Amino acid sequence: MRRARIFNRRATDNEHKQSNRSVTGNAGPDFICVGPQKTGTGWLYQQLESHPDFWMPPIKELHYFDQLSRPPLANPPRPRDERDLCFLQSLKTLSARPYIDLENYARLFEPKGSLLSGDISPGYSTLSDKMIQRVVEYFPKLKVIFLARDPVERAWSHLSMEVRARQIEPFDVTDSDEVIRNLRRRGMLLRSYPSAIAARWKRYVLPDLFRIYFFDDLQKDPAELRRFILDFLGADPNKPSGRLRPDYNSKAGMEKLRFTDQVQSCVAQFFKKELKACAARLGGPAREWPARYGF
Repeated sequence: MRRARIFNRRATDNEHKQSNRSVTGNAGPDFICVGPQKTGTGWLYQQLESHPDFWMPPIKELHYFDQLSRPPLANPPRPRDERDLCFLQSLKTLSARPYIDLENYARLFEPKGSLLSGDISPGYSTLSDKMIQRVVEYFPKLKVIFLARDPVERAWSHLSMEVRARQIEPFDVTDSDEVIRNLRRRGMLLRSYPSAIAARWKRYVLPDLFRIYFFDDLQKDPAELRRFILDFLGADPNKPSGRLRPDYNSKAGMEKLRFTDQVQSCVAQFFKKELKACAARLGGPAREWPARYGF
């Protein structure tokens, strides 16, 4: 499993110059989505990728800010047109550089022309304050979407995904101690506290440019959630996309880990303080999360 790279060195002169300069012209993303894994990011990409007001990159998750200099994709997507080909070639060149190059990251999005485009990378939920500040200062008009989900449900779905994809060793999912041990892994913890993730981004993003949307609303009424998001991004919600599935989850048929009542109660206790923090700080459907577990 690929891990986020930790930046603890002195920035180059080139990076300092970039940090003090904001993007101009038509380059750069119009938005980024920083919701962690298993919060509906795949659904969001499908909705925007097929909407006529958007040109979305051929890769859903760029991971540029959390996995710098990652190896080239083993199975790169097939380009749909010249714009996709240009994007993939530029991304390959950009990823080979051993530093964050915001200017050329912005140029990745030039193929969008007059359309909207963005970067949907769940790993951005793990970014540090320093990196968030750099990105937001360079892209002062950038809109930020945060997808939030009940941390108990999200963590369990995340564990199921990792076991299914063999990213971690299978473990006894009926053993509460084993489950908690896996939840305590750093990569899992960084993604499991939505109140803290939202707070980090809200420190640097203007209120008018930041929105929180809930997985609960995706389950309840995906059409309405789609409308709210498109309106926020400046797209026409009335234009059909052809991808609004009755079943929002294209992976619903995949095998999940068995979540026993005892283990669920233990996981809920593990996240008790976070459930209450989400209710107080995120509002909306999060107000109902603690009551699900008797808190």
